[in-house]
Amino acid sequence: MAENDSLSDFLASAIDAAKRAGEVIRKGFYQTKHVEHKGVVDLVTETDKTCEDLIFSHLKQLYPTHKFIGEETSAAFGTVDLTDEPTWIVDPLDGTTNFVHGFPFMCVSIGLTIGKVPTVGVVYNPIMDELFTGIRGKGAFLNGNPIKASSQTELVKSLLATEAGTKRDKLTLDASTNRINSLLSKVRSIRMCGSCALNLCGIACGRLDLFFEIGFGGPWDVAGGAVIVQEAGGVVYDPSGKDFDITAQRVAASNPFVKDAFVEVLRQSE
Repeated sequence: MAENDSLSDFLASAIDAAKRAGEVIRKGFYQTKHVEHKGVVDLVTETDKTCEDLIFSHLKQLYPTHKFIGEETSAAFGTVDLTDEPTWIVDPLDGTTNFVHGFPFMCVSIGLTIGKVPTVGVVYNPIMDELFTGIRGKGAFLNGNPIKASSQTELVKSLLATEAGTKRDKLTLDASTNRINSLLSKVRSIRMCGSCALNLCGIACGRLDLFFEIGFGGPWDVAGGAVIVQEAGGVVYDPSGKDFDITAQRVAASNPFVKDAFVEVLRQSE
């Protein structure tokens, strides 16, 4: 494990990279977007690519021996090889569909794993100017102020976030809508805001009580947010209740008080 001084340096570097990319996103948000399709509804823009290049070049200059995993590069080459080495895992623009539509819920997500454990996290929404940060063992913050997960103990009073995902085949859609239909009677309400990383941060600061997503893009969606949730006193786990696996494309998060009940209703919704 790196020394705490180093972790503070890593966090400062990640914040710097996120803010530089955020400036690009903020400018692009109010301009005409040039959009490509990765799938039927999965989009990528010039801004995604520009921001990933910017973040990686900044961090590689500072930490040439570290490893790097990014959404656009990994999506292009189809490989994610997570090792024990310090690894920067980056989603340059989580919420591309929101970006394209001018819906201001998007972020830069930067996570650093050491020994495959999420250790430093930065999630920055440049449109709302909200910077979420966390270092393992050092707490979680929003714009420099400490944040905590909610203390809600009842599912029926909990706000749940999830996402529809990008697959549009009938089997996936039926499973997704059946699950949501089952959950609607168990919670106060459901939100789909279009960013896995910001949903995790919503758990961390108590705006949301419950979150799950199955079949998201990859570790870049969760690497930054997972640290922030845990440091805010929340828990991150597999929707089955098993341990969280950053490479599994399955995540659930909540405060500790509703975890068991949430896992049970998720199991019943399958």
